Amino acid sequence: MAVLDHISSQEAMALENKYGAHNYHPLPVVLTKGEGVYVWDVEGKKYYDFLSAYSSLNQGHGHPKIVNALIEQSSRLTLTSRAFYNDMLGQYEKFVTQFFGFDKVLPMNTGAEAVETALKICRKWAYEVKGIDENEAEVIVCKNNFHGRTTTIISFSNDPVARKHFGPFTDGFLKIEYDNLKELETVLENRPNVAGFLVEPIQGEAGVYVPSEGYLAQAKALCEKNNVLFIADEVQTGIARTGRMLACDHENVKPDVLILGKALSGGVYPVSAVLASNEIMNVIKPGNHGSTFGGNPVAAAVAMAALEVVNEERLTENADRLGKLFRSELNKYIEKSTIVKLVRGKGLLNAIVINDSEDSDTAWEICLKLRDNGLLAKPTHGNIIRFAPPLVMTEEQLMDCITIIIETLKHFES
Repeated sequence: MAVLDHISSQEAMALENKYGAHNYHPLPVVLTKGEGVYVWDVEGKKYYDFLSAYSSLNQGHGHPKIVNALIEQSSRLTLTSRAFYNDMLGQYEKFVTQFFGFDKVLPMNTGAEAVETALKICRKWAYEVKGIDENEAEVIVCKNNFHGRTTTIISFSNDPVARKHFGPFTDGFLKIEYDNLKELETVLENRPNVAGFLVEPIQGEAGVYVPSEGYLAQAKALCEKNNVLFIADEVQTGIARTGRMLACDHENVKPDVLILGKALSGGVYPVSAVLASNEIMNVIKPGNHGSTFGGNPVAAAVAMAALEVVNEERLTENADRLGKLFRSELNKYIEKSTIVKLVRGKGLLNAIVINDSEDSDTAWEICLKLRDNGLLAKPTHGNIIRFAPPLVMTEEQLMDCITIIIETLKHFES
């Protein structure tokens, strides 16, 4: 079989099943093309993409400005490693730090790498600036978090599927309840070796859990009081997804350390970043951290184009407006629904909670029916369906999607 031979959906799925590790359970649809808010399968059926590669495709599939940046830079220079300077990295570093209001950036490739980077920076800052004894630093995290799947990150996950048979785990993490300021305050006051608080402004993978109003601002204030770094993982919630450039912006909170990924490249190329002040970032010296591909010229060009698109096309405002419309329309239906308990979210990061147990297959069956009706979404945590379309969606398209969702749900009403 030639590499570019056309194959059927069944053939494509069979190949993955036979030759690929079984570390994912995809919805049975095989995609071959994407444009804007749409994707097409190999048989030519068109769908609305309502997942956006877990919010990587905020700027839509195949955005010409971002793709052109990829092509143009790739034709000149793709990789130098950090053994040498290149003419794109410095421009990108200036651009992204000014864009988000930080002094310095450490560029990486994936979200998990960026989280690992932030943790290393936090620990080194703890020893060299805060004065915690070597190997005694602790980082507070929240239960039901999702920050990636590296060995260190799953050490502070409470998802048994992510953890079982992968130990021993990394020490130095304290797990508290999400959206619980009292518990955070108690830990901060009684654990003098706490260096940082790592938190998702909205817990996406856990089911789009939005914290109580004021939680982020008060958590940041508690961190400042105790000289602890407030580390915001905005890999999924950042870059306009929630109706603000950063989800922390809903409460006017500026993190001490900001973690970005996914839509930082518009879904075109793996790009992630950790941003911080000079005081924090200057603890990193040559040899302390790095990546062969981190900060490569293609990543730099693509990320600048991706961020420009967000501003030029006012995607933050669009996400805010359409998100309110989405939740309003869904709530009208939910008032009389027996299958859906609630809808929650901010901007165009939303989820519906299905009125069934977490171990049921109802949400999965709903997603299969949504697929049949031309819309792609995926369950998370059993009975929750996450909805996160590209932010380039129009109101007309959104209303069409709302109709598809409601008509699909009606098939499952008791």
